[in-house]
Amino acid sequence: MITASMLYDLVVCPHRPTMDLRTDPADRDPTHPFVELLWERGNAYEAKVIAGLSAPFVDLSAYETDEKERRTAEAMDAGAPLIYAGRIRAADLLGVPDLLRREPCGYVPGDIKSGAGEEGPEDDSKPKPHYAVQLALYVDILERQGRLSERRGFVWDRHGEEVPYDLTAPQGKRGTLWQDYEKALALARGIAAGTTETRPAYAAPCKLCHWYSSCTARLKREDDLTLLPELGREKRDALSKTFPTVKAFAAAETAPHILKKKTAFPGIGPDTLEKLQARAKLRADGGRPYAKRPLTFPGHARELFFDVETHPMLELCYLHGFVVRENRDDLTERYVPFFADEPTPEAERAAFRKAWAFLRDHRPCALYYYSPYERTTLAHLARRHPAVCSEDEVRALFDSDDAVDLYHDAVRPHTEWPTLDFSVKTLAEYLGFRWRDPHPSGAASVRWYHDYLANPDPARKQRILDYNEDDCRAMRVLLDALRLIPRRVTG
Repeated sequence: MITASMLYDLVVCPHRPTMDLRTDPADRDPTHPFVELLWERGNAYEAKVIAGLSAPFVDLSAYETDEKERRTAEAMDAGAPLIYAGRIRAADLLGVPDLLRREPCGYVPGDIKSGAGEEGPEDDSKPKPHYAVQLALYVDILERQGRLSERRGFVWDRHGEEVPYDLTAPQGKRGTLWQDYEKALALARGIAAGTTETRPAYAAPCKLCHWYSSCTARLKREDDLTLLPELGREKRDALSKTFPTVKAFAAAETAPHILKKKTAFPGIGPDTLEKLQARAKLRADGGRPYAKRPLTFPGHARELFFDVETHPMLELCYLHGFVVRENRDDLTERYVPFFADEPTPEAERAAFRKAWAFLRDHRPCALYYYSPYERTTLAHLARRHPAVCSEDEVRALFDSDDAVDLYHDAVRPHTEWPTLDFSVKTLAEYLGFRWRDPHPSGAASVRWYHDYLANPDPARKQRILDYNEDDCRAMRVLLDALRLIPRRVTG
């Protein structure tokens, strides 16, 4: 049967349904703590929403499989205005929508989500494709049953808002959400029948998947092109017929595949092809990292390495962490955290106020962070807590020559590394740095903070602080390496 969860997974990773259907469950990694938290939060939020419904509804949550399906059909035949936890089926399609609501066009399906109902900036938000395919499956089943005449559904999101999903509305060049669904359904059917073969591909979201170890091992055995940083599934599929492995790509002559400002590979220009082949050569040769042009950094005696921790489901920044170093002397290092012990606006504001004062009081200094997340987080905090500082002040801080995004200002544009990606964890570990926690990740720290809120054990708080401190120190390790990295003339 093709289910909503299968289509959801397929949108996130086309290979995961294949693994779920064909691979020995014993090869699965343990479920990531953050994924467990998402499940728990989702179930808790759904229960809260249902408990708060004022309108009468048919509750089918106590039933399972065929009994649930029979009772769902009976409730719709009887014209129930709202059905919770039903089960619907048509041909090879099976759906378990959270809600079925009777409207003039029939029974409109809805899902309760503990995340935002749409994605993207507030002024240009769009439906989430992985939510849309689930709703489309329900609509497809209801259409086939003759119970719905319009292709639409809704998401009840974490803000308590109903977000409509018009599955026939144009979504730019890619067509409609319904067309996306039809493509996903065809792929899912091929996977289920064993007639469509999929391949793993290395990407950042893989680290949360229970097939991470299995897929990564296969990619390494096959010397897959996605082992190169920023060479994802689409680029791999465009290149792999000509260059099937990293080693083959490294040894190839690319000139015959370049015609003026284009290449024979869709979506890959000559400069990108050259960059990706340089990475292939570096990995194939087991080479050392190098700089493509000179790197310069602020000359201040005082350096601040800054990292924040946030809880996305609570929309809360709960930790601002700094490692301070004087005169490049590691013995002077000290860690200064500002922690929100409660998940409240007041606690968040207090931690932000202290962190902002710390930044202000320690200037002049060089401020180092990794990727724009710290900048965007502080800008968001300034909007939410304008009494602490303004967005203009945050912008001025990060736009100054004293602030350096090590990822966007140095690593990504000016260096090459023989690693799977350019995350600070990957690079620092390559350089020999080790986190004290055996399972360090920002996603895992969200789980730790959630557990700390439930049981404010000092040991749980210390685990979070140790992790954040190590993140800051990892940036220092990376900065010191960048100052010494050899330069190689390219191009």
